[in-house]
Amino acid sequence: MKKLIERKFYLGQLKRLKDQHIIKVITGLRRSGKSTLLTMFAQQIINSGVSTSRVHQYNFEKPLFPETHTWRDIYQEIMAKVVTDNMNYIFLDEPQQVPEFERLIDALFVENHIDLYVTGSNAYFLSGDIATLLSGRYITIHVLPFSFAEFVESQEETTATKYELFNRYLNETSLPQGVFLYKQGIDIQNQYILDVYNTVVEKDIRQRYNIQNMRSFDNLSMFLMGAIGSTVSPSSISKAMKQDLQNIHHKTVQTYIDYLVNSFVFYPAHRFDIKGKQQLATQEKYYLVDLGFRNLKLGKFQYQDLGHLLENIVFLELKRRGYQIWIGKVGSYEVDFIVKNAMNSVEYYQVTWSISDPITAEREIRPLKAIADNYPKHIISTDMITAEIDGIKHRNIVDWLLDP
Repeated sequence: MKKLIERKFYLGQLKRLKDQHIIKVITGLRRSGKSTLLTMFAQQIINSGVSTSRVHQYNFEKPLFPETHTWRDIYQEIMAKVVTDNMNYIFLDEPQQVPEFERLIDALFVENHIDLYVTGSNAYFLSGDIATLLSGRYITIHVLPFSFAEFVESQEETTATKYELFNRYLNETSLPQGVFLYKQGIDIQNQYILDVYNTVVEKDIRQRYNIQNMRSFDNLSMFLMGAIGSTVSPSSISKAMKQDLQNIHHKTVQTYIDYLVNSFVFYPAHRFDIKGKQQLATQEKYYLVDLGFRNLKLGKFQYQDLGHLLENIVFLELKRRGYQIWIGKVGSYEVDFIVKNAMNSVEYYQVTWSISDPITAEREIRPLKAIADNYPKHIISTDMITAEIDGIKHRNIVDWLLDP
């Protein structure tokens, strides 16, 4: 039996929101752990002394209701099971399978004795008319696959060092079920990762947006995977792909990127001019939700981009920690990440494989030195040291990832 990893950060957020009259919407990539998170939290509620008759879970990816049921029919069946003189905890997993599901959510929300939790695997879930209907009534909790700390926790039976485990984290997957399939063989793990990717592309993208030219879409997706850590624009991507005899218009490129972002396959990072103190409209970077997708789609041994893969891992970790993230421009220099926390405190990060070479060290330190303010500045690398260089903190990436 696999070890159940307690997603402490997300469970903590849910606990703080419990009994608050607001819809808790848990979003994120398919198979990133949203359903398991709901099950864990439901069990925590029961363990706190709440009767099981007041905790109701519905997974709409299962055939729970006849296909002929409308949202009203489902609403009535749910309401028939609730206790009217006390708080009920209702968990709806992927309810977008139901036509007009937003009306089901809204109808349940207005009941004073219901605390409502909902999951969704696509940004479409909270777009357009749906967002308008539920406006001001929900708060999102975005779930990512395993952090490195969670990955290490899942491997408690291994004798591998934390650095050896990091090498696996870099080259395999962070998808929870994929991590546990490692013991069944790399071939099984790889097939699972590929199946998750194909499911996301098929269900959340091709079917939803009725894409006709999947070859162009796949080529664009793989191009972005190969461009992790590099600034790109729809026009530059279109030109690069045309040089490789792949004809795709820049407007189509932007449309396909939007689909990938809306499905949580990629996350954008916009550029910010540090001196001008303004967000720039062009040349974003895109980071992949799980490097296992890239390893399988592009080839598992693309070691020439190790620095960019580290950058991807740091970006996701900063996102897990609740930061707003931009890529920075200071004069002619680039700073990998400018981040701001909920208290509006700013930090700067440079990510590189190593600064043991003096030329590399100078290249990475120079942009941070060019920043005039006194906010904390960091360099994250695989170097086995923790030091401070001219007020800039240098951390080993493994230690930084495991730092609570």
